[in-house]
Amino acid sequence: MKRKSKFSLTRYKDERIIEIVGKTDQKILAVWAVDCVERVMPYFEEKYPEDHRPRKAIEALQKWIDTRVFKMADIRKAALDSHAAARETGEDNAARSAARAAGQAVATAHVPTHSVGAAIYALQAINRAADASDADAAVASEQDWQYRHLLELRNGHEKSKPEKLEGCEQK
Repeated sequence: MKRKSKFSLTRYKDERIIEIVGKTDQKILAVWAVDCVERVMPYFEEKYPEDHRPRKAIEALQKWIDTRVFKMADIRKAALDSHAAARETGEDNAARSAARAAGQAVATAHVPTHSVGAAIYALQAINRAADASDADAAVASEQDWQYRHLLELRNGHEKSKPEKLEGCEQK
């Protein structure tokens, strides 16, 4: 049986994405962060259906996308609450990573590069949800989607609703 290698957040920093992020409007980065997180949010919401803190973080970011207005205290609270939800899962699992992704995403309203953190934690969620034999391929496929999606958003293509990933059901 193949063992899954430990997921390193720094290993998955995609230089192509980092370069594009530095040249991209903050609102586009926020939309991209939301889209990346939405693809893994079912890992958290199906395991913890009564805990809405990560969802509220995404809603706070969406409100900023729609209005471009926020109170720093609200963004900070939403981010910290989502990270608290992650800690309270008690173990390294896909749900924890999804909640961390949401906490990073909402912080994009304040600091654009937090969008990269959201994307990387989404990759970590996928890694943690996948079987050892499929994990590397699943992460590579998602990272490719993230890159292509960011390019599409930058190029002004109509935002398509992110599809739910296969295998997001509770196990």
